[in-house]
Amino acid sequence: MKILLPKAVSAVWRRELKQAGQREIGGVLLGEALGGDEFRVLEASLQRDGGSPARFVRDPEHHGKAIRDFHERTGHDYRRFNYLGEWHSHPSFPTRPSQDDVCAMREILADGRVGATFACLLILRHRPFRRLDIGASVFTPDGGISPVLVKRER
Repeated sequence: MKILLPKAVSAVWRRELKQAGQREIGGVLLGEALGGDEFRVLEASLQRDGGSPARFVRDPEHHGKAIRDFHERTGHDYRRFNYLGEWHSHPSFPTRPSQDDVCAMREILADGRVGATFACLLILRHRPFRRLDIGASVFTPDGGISPVLVKRER
C-alpha cells in the first residue's frame, strides 16, 4: 500500500507536534482512493486533548463528526473518498505501533459500524530542524499488519 501525503498536511502536523511537546495527539486520516492500493490523505482530524506522554485516547464523537463532515463535502462518494485510518504521535517512543496501538486498530476493524476493509496507522514524531518521522502500517480484519510506503508530496 502507498499513501501520498500532501505538504499542507505534514506542515500542520509538524506545527501541532511541536506545540504538543511530550504529550501525544492524534486524529483520523481521510482520503481519496487513487486506484489499486494507492491513496492520498486529503484531511487529518486533530485532537489535542486526551493524550499523555505515553498514551493517546481517541474521542470517537470528535472524529465521527470529522468523518461525517468529510463525507458531506465529498458527496458521499464512499468508493473514492473515505476513512483511511488513524494517526497519532509518539513523542518519546519509536514510530512503530505499540501493543496498545495494535489492539486499538483491531478493535476499530472489528466494529461493524466502521465497515472498514483496512485501516492505516501513521505514527508521527517531531524531530529538531522541522523534521517529521513517520511510521506507517496497514491493518486488515484478518489480523494482518503490513508496512505502508508514505510518499511526501511537494
